[in-house]
Amino acid sequence: MHYEVKTLNNIAAVGLAQLGPDFTVNTDAPAQGILVRSASMKEAPLPPGLLAIARAGAGVNNIPVDDCAGAGVVVFNTPGANANAVKELVLAGLVLAGRKAAQGIAWVRENATAPDLGKLVEKAKSQFAGPELAGKTLGVVGLGAIGARVANMAVHLDMQVLGYDPYLSVDAAWNLSRHVQHCRSLPALLAACDFITLHLPVTADTRGLLNAEAFAGMKIGARVLNFARGELVEENALLAALDAGTVAAYVTDFPSPALAGDSRCVCLPHLGASTPESEDNCAVMAARQLADYLLNGNIRNSVNFPDVSMPRAGGARVCVIHKNVPGVLAAITDAASAAGLNIENMTNKSRAAWAYTMLDIAGSVDEAVTGPLAALDPVVRVRVI
Repeated sequence: MHYEVKTLNNIAAVGLAQLGPDFTVNTDAPAQGILVRSASMKEAPLPPGLLAIARAGAGVNNIPVDDCAGAGVVVFNTPGANANAVKELVLAGLVLAGRKAAQGIAWVRENATAPDLGKLVEKAKSQFAGPELAGKTLGVVGLGAIGARVANMAVHLDMQVLGYDPYLSVDAAWNLSRHVQHCRSLPALLAACDFITLHLPVTADTRGLLNAEAFAGMKIGARVLNFARGELVEENALLAALDAGTVAAYVTDFPSPALAGDSRCVCLPHLGASTPESEDNCAVMAARQLADYLLNGNIRNSVNFPDVSMPRAGGARVCVIHKNVPGVLAAITDAASAAGLNIENMTNKSRAAWAYTMLDIAGSVDEAVTGPLAALDPVVRVRVI
């Protein structure tokens, strides 16, 4: 089967090259797959026949994820593909938070035409003095692909490193330096750290994670970095903490009108993943995930459905997206048995309200199977590959 893929942003050529001869990119034909970076997909309805969207990046706030799930459209992202780019910018952020380099550069520009600039520098430089990183304690909130790299980097900067992640996976733990201490609670981390850096997604549980209560529990003079998402920090509470001296500096990749003009804040224009290497990595990962799903039904790094992967066996593969309710799996196998089909291999996984089942069938599959499956009330989409 041949598939049409549309790109809603410029996608690196090295990524598009992963699609191969079974795909055509950006024709007028209806698309089964979409590759996107930052373009918003929330204003228009989902195209008929769309099977999957691959986001070349980590955040998916530009995609109607819940609507996609209800329509049986799998949404992928690329966690970790931009991890090194963000890690390096966090290193710059640590220096900017401590040494007031951005404020010093701005002062030099303001006084660039002063004839006695050399003398002025010697008098003014004390106002930009700040602490070194070595020997300080860094708290890393979120120990996924980016957070783990930041934590390990800080160890090599001779910092004491504390990490907090209630959902820390075994694989992520293996990637952490043995010198990173794992905190059991966020308040314990906040109270102990000179520098705090955020590396977690925005969810109902994490939105406004750093609020008035969190800031009140920090060490006096803490320096906070946010290279994850602006919504993790309540701005009014942050500004109050800056006024009170609880927070000495805030460095963020997500500027806002309230923060951009504040000299205690260093705002960068969302540069975390803005490297050619990162864009290539994200494009390659997104394209590979999209191709594997369209060609084989495998799901890796989806944000709305479970990860499911199975080697091919048999003549046809039946992929069923359905609600995670009792009885569906039995109904799927009963439909296959009623049609006289032999199931060579099968897998089923669920994630919250949704589930995904793949069956490899000996021989071919026709409407005698797919029709009854699609008619089941909990089933959203049936596809034969």
